[in-house]
Amino acid sequence: QVQLVESGGGLVQAGGSLRLSCVVSGRTSSVYTMGWFRQAPGKEREFVAAITRTDGNAHYTDFVKGRFTISRDNPKNTVYLQMNSLAPEDTAVYYCAAQRFGTRNYDSWGQGTQVTVSS
Repeated sequence: QVQLVESGGGLVQAGGSLRLSCVVSGRTSSVYTMGWFRQAPGKEREFVAAITRTDGNAHYTDFVKGRFTISRDNPKNTVYLQMNSLAPEDTAVYYCAAQRFGTRNYDSWGQGTQVTVSS
């Protein structure tokens, strides 16, 4: 079992930047991949980015490529999402999630952090 706590959300103007953090605790050695997801009002939760803890291999959904960067600091058990060139359509609650070795799904989730981008 792992626990995830996100931080770093807030209100920013369009074109601005934010960096989200996700601190992982518990059985961190069991975590294979860390991901960021988001859910806007009235919409389904969607994948944003993910990174493997071992080799740092990262992948992104198309609508954030070139704007968002996911990274990890394993000694600090922290995953980051640097978000640049933010747009109003990026407004959502952002969730951190963990996928454990040997599983297919993300089964540990944080409580979410609100990101609001004003036009």
